Amino acid sequence: MQLSASPYDERLTAPRSWWFISFLVGVSFALILLPFGTLPLLGGLVGGTAVASVMASAYGSLRIRIVGDQLIAGEAKIPVTALGEAEILDPEEARAWRTYKADTRAFLLLRSYIPRALRVEVTDPDDPTPYLYLSTREPERLAEALKTARAAAV
Repeated sequence: MQLSASPYDERLTAPRSWWFISFLVGVSFALILLPFGTLPLLGGLVGGTAVASVMASAYGSLRIRIVGDQLIAGEAKIPVTALGEAEILDPEEARAWRTYKADTRAFLLLRSYIPRALRVEVTDPDDPTPYLYLSTREPERLAEALKTARAAAV
């Protein structure tokens, strides 16, 4: 199978405010180490900021991609032929599907800082997962890319 350019590729990056919070974590570490002198203070600032930044970066490194005939969402790889209709969720509907409408068997790729989502039915009878809930900044584009990939795979 030859892979062409992905029709959809989105990285669920952390918001800018998280980078400022990472710096504030570094400042907190610096203040904790202040009684020990200037060098520990600088080490706390640099080290605390670095650790918090790595954590924010890792949390925001998840990707949603369509590669060939597969949807790759985080660690999950699902053939597009096993997927049914996609429903675009506005912020209110997305919150409902994250809370009281949620099914415990569903695959949820959640990012709290992304208010919109796409809910995709799983049609594979051997898969107990009823649907995929994917936090995405561009649900319309993802739904269209899934529809195109499914049509090309059939």
